[in-house]
Amino acid sequence: MKQTVERFSEQTAETAEAQKVKKANQEVRYNINPELLQAGAEKETSQTRKGYAGISNQPFRNSRQRAVIWGSFALIWIVIVWLTGRLLPAGSTLTSLMDRNLSPAWAHPFGTDWLGRDMFMRTLKGLATSIQVGLLAACGGGLIALLLGLGAASSKAADRVISWIIDLFLSVPHLVSLVMLAFVFGGGLAGVAAAIALTHWPNLARIVRAEMIQLKSAEYIQISHKLGRSRLRIAMQHMLPHLVPQLFVGVLLIFPHAILHEAAITFLGLGLSPQQPAIGIILSESMRYLSAGMWWLAFFPGLALLLVVRAFDVLGNSLKTLTGTGSSREVR
Repeated sequence: MKQTVERFSEQTAETAEAQKVKKANQEVRYNINPELLQAGAEKETSQTRKGYAGISNQPFRNSRQRAVIWGSFALIWIVIVWLTGRLLPAGSTLTSLMDRNLSPAWAHPFGTDWLGRDMFMRTLKGLATSIQVGLLAACGGGLIALLLGLGAASSKAADRVISWIIDLFLSVPHLVSLVMLAFVFGGGLAGVAAAIALTHWPNLARIVRAEMIQLKSAEYIQISHKLGRSRLRIAMQHMLPHLVPQLFVGVLLIFPHAILHEAAITFLGLGLSPQQPAIGIILSESMRYLSAGMWWLAFFPGLALLLVVRAFDVLGNSLKTLTGTGSSREVR
């Protein structure tokens, strides 16, 4: 029995030695270095992991890069249109009966109207006026939404009242309330801006209210309450900085709706006065001359208005992507 065990152990040792020799011969034959092979495997694994990480981050980086590029183009376009319209001399839109009803040409890119006024100059001035109205209306609507959102976070009773007011304003169509308020305020640039501001805050106020309710349950807000800080101080120091990105994007998204609604009520004759250059007035006056073949009176101003509105929309969506604010929310 002892001899059998010794023979088996000798055979096992010989077998292990033979395997080592065979492996060494293979490494010599194929010029394989185990250390290099292991290092190469680790390097390949790390490169694969980096590749996977790069693939996962690539769509995010591409979306942010596209947002920066398109947002920059939109901002440049808006600034150029606004500055050009504001810096044009007053005599650029004077009447010239010798140049009446001219079709688009190099001297007049958008043609002339029935009084010989250059439509390119009138369109630029009208767009500058629309941007000014949109700025006043968007800032006013954003301020109303911020105040009501902060008020909703003060107490449950105030939250119920503000929620009821928001639902009440959302139940009325924009255009109906806008026409009524513009008529009450007497029209004009300030009246139209006030009417638009008072009708375009509910959706933004609802978003601000939701953010405030979410922030109230945060741990650091609860700690501030226990430390004896006042609600106003907590709202201004801790909550307001978190609302700035949402508020800024919301104000920008109000811009295109404000511009379109200003053009709509001006087109109906309840907005700006006919003496002021505005896209709504230009489109309203051009309707009487479309049957005579003067298509350029409405086509180019309408196209320019759509390009400006689209630029504001692109700028707002780009900022929404860059700041990471809720992409599924829309302010109207």
